This record gives sequence, C-alpha cells and structure tokens, in this order.
Amino acid sequence: MATNIINSLGVGSGINTAQLVTDLLAASQSAKLSQLNSSSQLNSSRISAMAATKSALTTFAAAVKETLNGQGFVGDLISGRTDLATASVLEGSRPEGLPASVEVVQVAVAQREISDVFASASTAVGERTLTINNSGGSFDVVIDSTNNSLTGMRDAINASNSGVTAMILTDKTGSRLVMEAQEGVDAAFTLTQSGPSAAMNLTNIATALDSIIKIDGIELTNSSNTVSGAIPGVQISLLAAQAGTQFTINGDSEPLDVSSLVTEFVTAYNELRSSLNAATKPGLAGGTGGPLAGDRGAREVIRKLSQLTSTRLTDVGDFKTLADIGVRTENNGTLTIDKTRLDAAIALDSGAIKLMLEPAVVTDTNIGLSGALDAVSTALQDDGGALTVATQRLETIRDSIAESREKIAADGEKLREQLEKNFAGLERQLALLRSTQSYLEQQFASYTDN
Repeated sequence: MATNIINSLGVGSGINTAQLVTDLLAASQSAKLSQLNSSSQLNSSRISAMAATKSALTTFAAAVKETLNGQGFVGDLISGRTDLATASVLEGSRPEGLPASVEVVQVAVAQREISDVFASASTAVGERTLTINNSGGSFDVVIDSTNNSLTGMRDAINASNSGVTAMILTDKTGSRLVMEAQEGVDAAFTLTQSGPSAAMNLTNIATALDSIIKIDGIELTNSSNTVSGAIPGVQISLLAAQAGTQFTINGDSEPLDVSSLVTEFVTAYNELRSSLNAATKPGLAGGTGGPLAGDRGAREVIRKLSQLTSTRLTDVGDFKTLADIGVRTENNGTLTIDKTRLDAAIALDSGAIKLMLEPAVVTDTNIGLSGALDAVSTALQDDGGALTVATQRLETIRDSIAESREKIAADGEKLREQLEKNFAGLERQLALLRSTQSYLEQQFASYTDN
C-alpha cells in the first residue's frame, strides 16, 4: 500500500511531492539530530578521555611498582658462573649486598635407595609392611594381596605422605624400584620391613647431603639447592659444586640511587598530571576546553593524586612522606624537588628513604609508595569509585543518545507515512478537480459552438 502511495505522489499535480515529503521530514528531524550528533560527539570524546585517564593511572602505578620491586635497583641478576649457580630477584624483595662473592662448596643431595632387579613391574614382591622413618615421623606402607607388585609398592609409597617418593626403572634386564627423599640431611630416612616375606634388598646409591656455600667468605649451610636469604632479596639456584672457585653475583645495571629514584617518580607523575590538566582545562574566554572539563570523576583523580606528597608511607624513621624529603606540589599540580632538602635527607639516612619508598615488610601503616598508589587506584576504580561512577554515567548518556536516535527514526517513519497518505489524498482531489474542470471546459465549448 505504502509503495503504491509513494509511486502515485506527484502524478496528477505535477508537483514532486515525494521530494517534498523527504524535505519536510528532514526539516522536522534536523534540529533534533544535530543536537544529538553534537551531544554524541562530546560524550564520545569524554568516554575516550576517561578511558585514557584510567589507562594512564594504571600505567603510572605499574611503572612505579616495577621500579620499586627490587629489580629497579639492580636490573636482572647475573651469575659469573652459570654452570655452578644462577640467581634471581625474590618476588616482592629488594636485593641488597650486591655485588657478592659466591663459592659453591657442596650441593645438596637427596638420599636414594634402589632395589634388586625384578622380572617386570608387575612381578610380586611379597606381602610385607615397610616402615619409613624420618624427621617427619614414622609411616607404614602395607603391601598385601591387593598391591603385591613392584607397581603396587611404588604407588603405596607415593601415597604415604612420608616425603619419600618412588619410581620404577626398567631396562632389558628387568625392573627395579628407586626410593628418593627430598634434598638435604634433614630429609634422610631409614626403612624397616616386617611380615611374612623375606626382606627386600635395598642398596644406597646417594647419601643425603646439605648444600654448603660461601658468601663473601661466610660459610652457609642449607637443606636445599634453592637458597634464599644468603643474599638479601636474592634466590640462588645451585647447579654444581667447585670448592675453591669464587664468582660474582651482581645486577646487570647500575643500582638506582635514591635521588635518581625520586627524580624518576616525579618525572612520571608530572607526565600524568600534565595530561590530566589538559583533559580538564576549562574553556575560558571562548577557548576550547578539555574533554573532561568539569567532570567530577576527573576532578577526584586530581584530588587523590594531589594528596600523595602528604600521604604517610611509613610509620618509622625520620622520613614519613614525600614532602619530608623535599618533594613539593606547584600551583599547576605538578611536582618539583627541593634538591637541597633531598640531598640533606639522603646524607642523613638514605637507607631510611629507601625503606619509606619500598618497605621491607608491607603493613597497614607501612605501605610505601606502591601501596599509596594502589590505594589511590583502588579508591578510584572499585565499585562506587569516582572513575567507575563517571564511566558508568557517560555510558548511560551514550545509551540514552542511541535510544533517542531510534525514537527519532521511528517517529520519522510514522511522519513519513502520514505525509505520504496526506499528499496522496491531495493528489486524488487534484485529479478529481482536473477531471471536473475538463468536463466543464467541454460543456462551455459545446455551448459556444451552438
């Protein structure tokens, strides 16, 4: 029906009523659509700016944390003899005492016992009770008719929670059971056997030993070949012993001193703050403002960040805030360093400043710089946080604009249909009038001829 109406428009009158309908529809919608387009463009720019703010805040916090995670002080750790030992930074720790001289006197060894050869893993070994005794206690391993085989014995030992593990080695001569403890003397075990079957013969092939290393000439003994604590903040993995051979463990870059660390933080902070200042710049005297000008969420980000210099990072020592070591806030919100005050603080106790920035043990009152940034980020981005609420508000506006577009489109279709019906009716009336006019003209013409 609608197609017929459209096709008939303008036929009788000679007027392009189809174009007229389109023009009238555009005139009725243009103001609303123009306003919506303007609102949509502004809201989209705000959503993008808000996402960029969240990303910049997260990136800034991550960069500070990476610098303060210990590796920022020394870089990657390098061992002078990677065939004897390797080293890595302990997670959440700061390496200290580097470079360090290391000597691997002895590596830790796990006790190992091996059985005689059996025809196969399924060969019966005889019903018995094996009792494993070690520093962890006494553990009975029962071999009966349900598990009377080398495989059954292996599985029973592994299920005993004794700290001793078993495996089966097989070659062309047959299968044998190997029992192994954890590394170190403390994990050594003894085995007794009781029951109706003859005792299984076990041969010791490795005696339990502790690892022995020397750090800067100091001898240290550990149960494992993974040594933590010999060098603060460093984990050493021992691979082989070579008594008398010394090598160095060090970072692959120069450690950041306190002054450089503070300078890096201030530089990164100022980049973040400058971008926030640009995004929130008000449009004064006809100038163009930033996309987040007047936005409550962005203002809260700035307010939270502005509190960093006065936030207590620790509850011990002479220095508790960034302001205490000469970091101050300028009128535009960026930070500057009072070098005289910072140098004096470093001369007084540089170690205390390091511990303020990155506490050895993090607590509720000993949060460090990373903890302070985490608190800011959490407060802003958690449910109910200013950035989260601001983002949700902008997304609601975006959805509302989309709904308004759909309503305008739907109303426009209704108006088009009404206009087309109205003009089609006018066309019919015009056609009727033309027919009447033609009839009357013919009648008048006939009277004239007579």
